[in-house]
Amino acid sequence: MPAYSIEGVIPVVHSTAYVHPTAVLIGDVHVGAGCYVGPLASLRADFGRIVMLEGSNLQDSCVFHTFPDTTAVLGRAGHVGHGAILHGCRTGAGVLIGMNAVVMDGAEIGEEAFVGAHAFVKAGFVVPPRTLAAGSPARVVRELTEQELAWKANGTRVYQELAVRSRETLREVSPLAEAEAERPRLSTSAATAAPLDTVRASQPNKRLVE
Repeated sequence: MPAYSIEGVIPVVHSTAYVHPTAVLIGDVHVGAGCYVGPLASLRADFGRIVMLEGSNLQDSCVFHTFPDTTAVLGRAGHVGHGAILHGCRTGAGVLIGMNAVVMDGAEIGEEAFVGAHAFVKAGFVVPPRTLAAGSPARVVRELTEQELAWKANGTRVYQELAVRSRETLREVSPLAEAEAERPRLSTSAATAAPLDTVRASQPNKRLVE
């Protein structure tokens, strides 16, 4: 992975974490045990400190940054969707930050809270634990259900397992000119995880996160 020191401060990555080779880590970055950092993610701790706690994931093209003399934290088992931006914020354990959401400086996302896709969480805003915040600017919409929390926890476990799968089997290769006659399938079946619309259709009487 491209990792850079600045003023002699070197990123720290736990031996059980996985950071994709195209992700960039700069300065006072701390990636904890079992974390997953996806392709093209940028963790720039060239002003303040950035911390990913145990089992959290930061997916493709995410940006994590903060202001001078501050510490930004992604809590244990936090789950940050593709293209999201975290800037100078702190999140509790088990949060879900939706795709392309932006969470600004001094914002606090409570334990197991969800921030919806494309939401804009303004500076200093507080999202209480186990609630859904959505919109631009984001507002607290409602409390989350146990079913929603279980759905999120499963998704995070899938990414924790992906960190292991990637460490053990992901390798850079040259693409084939055509598919093999007996091409293998990946080990993750449809039973591993499902998108929300599929879950809604299979369980129409149980409300899931919008």
